[in-house]
Amino acid sequence: MTQDTQPTASHYIDGAYLEDTSGDAMAVIYPATGARIARVHAATPDVIDRALAAAEAAQADWARLPGRERGRVLIRAAEIMRARNRDLSILETYDTGKPLQETLVADAASGADALEYFGGLAGSLTGEHIPLGDDWAYTVREPLGVCVGIGAWNYPTQIACWKAAPALACGNAMVFKPSETTPLSALKVAEILTEAGAPPGLFNVVQGAGDVGQRLVTDPRVAKVSLTGSVPTGRKVYAAAAAEMKHVTMELGGKSPLLVFDDADLDNAVGGAILGNFYSSGQVCSNGTRVFVQTGIKKAFLTRLAERLNGAVIGDPLDEATNFGPLVSEGQLNIVMRYIETGLAEGARLVTGGQRLDRAGYFLRPAVFADVTDDMTIAREEIFGPVLSVLDFTDEAEAVDRANATDYGLSAGLFTRDISRAHRVIGALRAGTCFVNSYNDAPVEMPFGGVKMSGVGRENAKAAIEHYSQVKSVYVRMGDVEAPF
Repeated sequence: MTQDTQPTASHYIDGAYLEDTSGDAMAVIYPATGARIARVHAATPDVIDRALAAAEAAQADWARLPGRERGRVLIRAAEIMRARNRDLSILETYDTGKPLQETLVADAASGADALEYFGGLAGSLTGEHIPLGDDWAYTVREPLGVCVGIGAWNYPTQIACWKAAPALACGNAMVFKPSETTPLSALKVAEILTEAGAPPGLFNVVQGAGDVGQRLVTDPRVAKVSLTGSVPTGRKVYAAAAAEMKHVTMELGGKSPLLVFDDADLDNAVGGAILGNFYSSGQVCSNGTRVFVQTGIKKAFLTRLAERLNGAVIGDPLDEATNFGPLVSEGQLNIVMRYIETGLAEGARLVTGGQRLDRAGYFLRPAVFADVTDDMTIAREEIFGPVLSVLDFTDEAEAVDRANATDYGLSAGLFTRDISRAHRVIGALRAGTCFVNSYNDAPVEMPFGGVKMSGVGRENAKAAIEHYSQVKSVYVRMGDVEAPF
């Protein structure tokens, strides 16, 4: 990393970098080598207070600006982000270990899309006029106030923008806490927003683990909490926010089904399974890790999948020829390895992969299990790593019932040439974000989020506006008031 690429301090508060070494030191580890590349310090209570105070001070004036002016700032930030895409992508690769081939197109680029999209929407956030005979009413869409964003480690730049863009478009301010595993990228988002004209304090970044998040969530100055993370973390954050009647968006985990019918285009189905299991080394919340394959196509599917996995180039993530990188940390690698061992112990058949590479870093060959049954651990629990489980099915009704037999409901997908079946099955699957003859597409124009234990609320698209604003209703009487006494 060059000096220009790397953030210069742990926190970003009130429009500038801030260092405070009295907080606990947290090493930033490059997953491809296991080497420490940076160190940040967790936010102390004083740093947290400064961030929230800066956000509160900035928010009122920002909210008074016309929406078009707020939008211009977000659009300028998107333009800066695109102009610096390569540097931001390199930083994201150092932060997460994801291949540069991937981060160049999927991370800062996606963040820029969000800033641009919500920047364009900002001027359209109006209320409505409601005629009521001689009287009338009107509505006003107002910001919530200070929002807290809590990010996950798999898409640190994208998640920061997915939360900041709609929040700021609606007139809110934000304090964002990245994952302690990937703390660097969000700092650059804050720096770019300031450069684009965001007032000091509008978007602040503080570092830390769960205790910092807890302080942010429970602070009375905070009106809204948006979390991307695991279900156990989501339960705690949701409960803490609900105790004080705060608005929440919870984008949590999943154990999503991908159904492959025997009339599917084989290569497309295999490609969808690869995108739904091995992109970002399998560290994607919406992944379709339960791949239900109809028995007529199972043998061909497994054969073609194994062939295509031979094309995985595992190596230096900064080499653009590499298309499969390490897991984010040694801890995550160990979790995934334990799941692979459990799968074998419970009788699943390892078709290919699943071995740690004999090299520095946290590399694991993508694993495919076949003959997986619904009661196996690897078919029930979210692994968050490159482990694909193939489950056999014979007919549509059976596949739908089994696909829905989970506490999660983030995503679902299917591959078939039968368009009637496609819409019929999607209609029956209980999931928030679904795919037909595709998997894991996430354009900013489309709402993203889950049902059941996978979350509350939606990110992206116009739906996100509802989660970062509130409607004030005003009744206007034009005549005299009639009262009983």
